[in-house]
Amino acid sequence: MRDACGVIGISLRDPSSSVAKSIYYALHSLQHRGQEAAGISVHDGKAMRTHRGMGLVSEVFDDAQIALLRGSVGIGHVRYPTTGESCIENAQPLLVKYRDGGIAVAHNGNLVNTRALREQLEAAGDIFHSTSDTEVVAHLFVRELQRHDLVDAVRALTRKLVGSYSMVFLYGNTVLAVRDPLGIKPLCIGKLENGFMVASESVAVDTLTGKLVRDVKPGELVVIREGEIECHVLSHNTPAHCIFEYIYFARPDSIMDGRLVYDVRVNIGGVLAEEHPADADTVAPIPDSGITLAVGYHQRSGIRYRECLMKNRYVGRTFIMPDQSMRETAVRLKLNTIRPNIDGHKLVLVDDSIVRGTTSVRIVKMVRDAGAKSVHIRIGSPPIVAPCYLGIDMASRDELIAAHKTIAGVEAVLDADSLGYVSLDGLIRAIGIPKEHLCTGCLTGYYPVEIPGENCNVSQTKITEYLNDTS
Repeated sequence: MRDACGVIGISLRDPSSSVAKSIYYALHSLQHRGQEAAGISVHDGKAMRTHRGMGLVSEVFDDAQIALLRGSVGIGHVRYPTTGESCIENAQPLLVKYRDGGIAVAHNGNLVNTRALREQLEAAGDIFHSTSDTEVVAHLFVRELQRHDLVDAVRALTRKLVGSYSMVFLYGNTVLAVRDPLGIKPLCIGKLENGFMVASESVAVDTLTGKLVRDVKPGELVVIREGEIECHVLSHNTPAHCIFEYIYFARPDSIMDGRLVYDVRVNIGGVLAEEHPADADTVAPIPDSGITLAVGYHQRSGIRYRECLMKNRYVGRTFIMPDQSMRETAVRLKLNTIRPNIDGHKLVLVDDSIVRGTTSVRIVKMVRDAGAKSVHIRIGSPPIVAPCYLGIDMASRDELIAAHKTIAGVEAVLDADSLGYVSLDGLIRAIGIPKEHLCTGCLTGYYPVEIPGENCNVSQTKITEYLNDTS
């Protein structure tokens, strides 16, 4: 399983200011959202400049490249692909030129109607240079800009898109940010000393010593020009925020929908301890994503907390590695046992989720080999039984261990003494958001948008039905 991306957009009031360094630091704070590629586009009032490349932010940019990116307005992106191949052509921001100039776009999410849209555009003569759904968005937006003013062009664009998206555009000296009508992927507004910004997570605002203003509303367009901001509500609908942002993807120090993610995860761990107590003497996280959950389990259960696995933090997360062979190698590289904390002890190992089960099997074996007396696995999400089509690549149902095994069956595969998943009701209670305001497709098989061959929540069949005619 892997998340899509992280996006940044910044506009400063002083036209002589340089925004590239701020975008660079902000992208560093979102590195957990994508490790495959990074890019920055800026505008200096006359022309757009872009640099993008494969690798981590620190590998793509150096001081010389940042110095060349002159301008007081810009956007940035860190990528992991949910659609499109792993290649430089799919790195973002993605640029499209047309007779009146050019635009750059960066996208977090996944469209479910990309193929149909691309075929329509190709039939009309458009030529594509990547396999990313983001280029489809860019081509559509250019067409709408030639028919409408800026706000109406975005409104017309969103009518054509089905799926999840938090996107930023660089259009001349203007940053545009738009969130899909269900608010599936996160996006927030921050105020800087000399302007405004938008970002996938509030930690990017913190990095630049800014002040978090609020989340971008589902279906809202934010326009930032010359350091000033205006907002337009394009749609009204019941939100369906991605539940895995709270469980795994977002950084614990991020604030989403007014909730500190750290507190939400502590709550989840506490509910997990209530629902699945264990005969154990040590609670240990599977780092890093299980740490805050394990703190909550420890606090509620009273069982002592100790680290039993040490992570090599110079290895990327297996959750966002491109293929299975790389994931298996990464497991061996990234974790080592702390034998004195394990030998002779009865352990509760806490993690955020089980997808394929490969990593969990190896970890259970590692701690047994290190002398664990018993191993109880506790998971901070319900079983993942269906794929995600809206911005998380979970592969097929065949690869999801819980899609075709009972909990007892998964427990046997892991060779655990017991296995407990937090219940869906318990998870929702811990998050503190109504169930109908969350996308739980991967946990229930019911999705908030129409997806061919899948079940759809009746109340949210077509998101385009909820778009307003006026701003």
